Amino acid sequence: MGSASTSWSFTVTSSPLSSSFLVPSSSLAGSCPPLTFSVLRKIFLLALVGFASQICGYAGIDYSSPVLGTAMMNLIPAFTFILAIISRMEKLNWKGSSSQAKLVGTVASILGALVITLYKGPTILRLPSLPSFVHPRHLVSLLSRQLNWVLGGFLLSPAEAFLLSLWFIMQAFILKDYPVVLNIMFYLMFFATIFSGLLSFIMVREPQSWTLKLDVGLIAILYSVSV
Repeated sequence: MGSASTSWSFTVTSSPLSSSFLVPSSSLAGSCPPLTFSVLRKIFLLALVGFASQICGYAGIDYSSPVLGTAMMNLIPAFTFILAIISRMEKLNWKGSSSQAKLVGTVASILGALVITLYKGPTILRLPSLPSFVHPRHLVSLLSRQLNWVLGGFLLSPAEAFLLSLWFIMQAFILKDYPVVLNIMFYLMFFATIFSGLLSFIMVREPQSWTLKLDVGLIAILYSVSV
């Protein structure tokens, strides 16, 4: 079973479990404002953005490494700050020390992400002189791994990190219209289950990919449900 199949089966397994656990919690929310079609549409878009960021993250890690994926998570505060300014949730005071510190941190995070992404890429990495007996196929394989690292970095930074930041900003706007967190999370997981189910059954053709085993994969699913 390939890592891509594992990612799809992980997604389609964790989402329905999360939504099922949220059913009794959402029923205990008590009196709450009516759920309008406008709010439900926003939750649908929120689930779509979250699902897209999750898929980009899995693909990025598959192309690069979990270490790079963890490092790229530092971009989330930077992108969130930029989106907060664009959406006028954050006011930028050029003379204030707080705004200046946020700007410096944002620039440093983005530059650091570019360095760690391109460090193993063909643009910056200087290959040592290869001996004459190296087979061209080995050189192509080496360059392919370097390109995969760069592709994984861009899937993790502009794609996953940016979409997660957008996900947080969208949550803030939805909570202003419908301040019932448990109900929002239930519908969020419900829509995520639909997205992951449709795409997973299309992408995963191996029946053994849907078999749950007592291994790290099952622990990861239970952990994702708990958080």
